[in-house]
Amino acid sequence: MKQIVIKFGLISGGILAVMMAVTLPLCMNGTLHFDNSQVIGYTSMVLAFLSVFFGIRAYRQNVGGGTISFGRAVKVGILITLITCAVYVIAWEIIYYNFLPDFADRYIASMLEKLRAGGATPERIAAETAKMARFKELYKNPLFNVGMTFMEVFPVGLIVTLVSAGILRRKDASDPPARAEAVA
Repeated sequence: MKQIVIKFGLISGGILAVMMAVTLPLCMNGTLHFDNSQVIGYTSMVLAFLSVFFGIRAYRQNVGGGTISFGRAVKVGILITLITCAVYVIAWEIIYYNFLPDFADRYIASMLEKLRAGGATPERIAAETAKMARFKELYKNPLFNVGMTFMEVFPVGLIVTLVSAGILRRKDASDPPARAEAVA
């Protein structure tokens, strides 16, 4: 199991790290707006986490002899997800602290400009400015930074894990795939 989990976790984490390394400079130079980058980022996460599905399937075929319980599939998927999250967090920490130390300032400026363009009241802008300043201060703490970055990606992996485990579970090697049972 260890080899499958590490292989698929590193593949997924590598995809996310590369996508982050490509899209962040585009955001910082204004080619991509932060709103668009979030859509691209979460789409990349879903696509990268497809490796959870393939990892569970590889485990079922290579280790489980064609069978896997829902619980075992969740365990394999969560382990892949945790490795993916670790790679993502490490990549972000390296990029953030070494190449984008002004990321928070630029992000805040972008969000405030969006509020102004949307016709927000001065009171609302002031409240959001204060809220973002508090968050920026918290984000300077590496533990908070790591936790927030982890929580950005982990829920996506958890959802993909649960869906994949439900689709791929098989009690007996002669059973049809779970999704075929649901259709019948």
